[in-house]
Amino acid sequence: MRVAGAAWLMLPLLLGACTGEENAPRRVEPPPAVVVVASFDFPESELIAEIYAQALVDAGVPVRREPGLGPRELVQPALQQGLVDLVPEYLGAALSSVAPHSTVDPHDPVATRGALDTALGQWGLRTLTPSAATNQNALVVSRVTARSLGLRTTSDLRGAARRLTIGVPPECPGRDYCLPALDRVYGLRFGAVTLLDTEIQRVAALREGVVDVALLFTTDGSLASGDVVMLRDDRGVQPAENVVPVVSERALRRHGHRLAGTLDGISKRLTSENLRFLNWRVEAGHEIAAEARGWLLRHGLVTRPD
Repeated sequence: MRVAGAAWLMLPLLLGACTGEENAPRRVEPPPAVVVVASFDFPESELIAEIYAQALVDAGVPVRREPGLGPRELVQPALQQGLVDLVPEYLGAALSSVAPHSTVDPHDPVATRGALDTALGQWGLRTLTPSAATNQNALVVSRVTARSLGLRTTSDLRGAARRLTIGVPPECPGRDYCLPALDRVYGLRFGAVTLLDTEIQRVAALREGVVDVALLFTTDGSLASGDVVMLRDDRGVQPAENVVPVVSERALRRHGHRLAGTLDGISKRLTSENLRFLNWRVEAGHEIAAEARGWLLRHGLVTRPD
């Protein structure tokens, strides 16, 4: 419904260009070249998209926001169909989705980006400069569980997995770098799988003992709390997941350096540590828009407080 909404929101602009008094022709200005900035339906994606949107507005680029549009299965078609212009993406996950049979080394961000751009080109899309910030899937346990089972790496789970319950996002069983990879590479088959929509739910389930293991992101703010332990991906399953803007060629033609330069400036300053701090702030109840503004101000990317 959100994707359909993006298309319908364009309809009044198109209809407006067709109205007017008969026998009284007038010049109708074309609608402004709005850049539709969308995000996936989790807080970090919404946060990065808001950083993009605020910086673009400050640079004079007209923006319409579509926050929390949905999972990849909804956002990707919206990009391909031209309903949105800009989405913060993750290199490996994006390539796995649009070119699942790619043979490039998934741990090489340069090769991954090149293959991703080749695949995206058929839809008039491309990447801009990737950031140093990377956000991969990670398995997390409580500090008590880590101590009692001697867990430091993902491989350490193999002997205990059948006795444990894992909490994962609903899409995880069908995603190659999620449960399938844990089975294929590590031989992990858990005693039970609990589907939980959000990271907040998975962390809460872990702390309350509802699950023994949770799949989180490496930039999750809860990792700063000290009561959970992230297990090292010792076999290097997870691909390069640098945060990267995926943008339509249409938007780039309209706005040129104001768009590309602004987004490149953000990517040059965005780090994994930044994201972990910002995610922690958002999880603590601070508003996404305020946190995005604060980060932009601290890095000199905007000049006005609001």
